[in-house]
Amino acid sequence: MKRLLLGGTLCAIVTGAAEGQAGQSIFNGSNLDGWRVHGTELWYVEDGDLVCESGPDEQYGYLATEKIYKDFELTLEFKQEADGNSGVFFRSSLDGTRISGWQAEVAPPGLWTGGIYESYGRGWLIKPDEATDGVVKMGEWNHMKLRVVGDRVTTWLNGVEMIDLVDAKIGEAEGVIALQIHDGGGIRVRWRNLYVSEIE
Repeated sequence: MKRLLLGGTLCAIVTGAAEGQAGQSIFNGSNLDGWRVHGTELWYVEDGDLVCESGPDEQYGYLATEKIYKDFELTLEFKQEADGNSGVFFRSSLDGTRISGWQAEVAPPGLWTGGIYESYGRGWLIKPDEATDGVVKMGEWNHMKLRVVGDRVTTWLNGVEMIDLVDAKIGEAEGVIALQIHDGGGIRVRWRNLYVSEIE
């Protein structure tokens, strides 16, 4: 087990994982019911998958749940068809395309998929160990699991635990789950099988 001291709190990276799919589906495979689009980038359903794609403005864009979540476990699959710089935000709030909260990174190899980034705040809180860099598979379906309980966040990618973070500021928050499309253009990511289990 590797441990990291972050802002006076103890963070840990632990090897090992568990996959699985349970809970309530938050994407119906047909339309964007239950979600809100933020920005001008493209979000649509194609062949039963949720697709995000850069629009003509090539800016940040978000698709956020209408529902607020506190403690939960989220599982989903994503396929990066072009570039793939995206992310899964949690306990977040949006004002237009300005998002406050935390992101479980989704990105091409070498760019810390599964790490946790705080937008408009402290930046990177924790990055996965370099040994996990080959876990993400460009152009193929990847399985991500995100568990957020109290002040602890854990992510898994394709069955490999990427990070295990304890952070007091995260523990105080609640908010939406949101998918991101990065600015810069040229991005296209598919999503499917999004399930949330709320934890009491």
